[in-house]
Amino acid sequence: MKSILLASIIAVSAIAATSPADAKGCIKGAVVGGVAGHYAGHHGMLGAAAGCLYGRHHAKEQAKEQQRQQQQAQPSQQEKL
Repeated sequence: MKSILLASIIAVSAIAATSPADAKGCIKGAVVGGVAGHYAGHHGMLGAAAGCLYGRHHAKEQAKEQQRQQQQAQPSQQEKL
């Protein structure tokens, strides 16, 4: 019980210390990873850290893909003008 409370306090502190742009994808990944880590041998902190890293990585990939799609769509719109 104490470890869950400590993990929650650390997670809230880490979220409060980072800017929202840096935490994109981290919160959801940390929650899922923490729960999975807890049930897979009481490694909730390790699971939360790994989930946060994966969530950020996935969010960055999605942002890059969206930016690529927007750049590809822009030249075709300019040709019509």
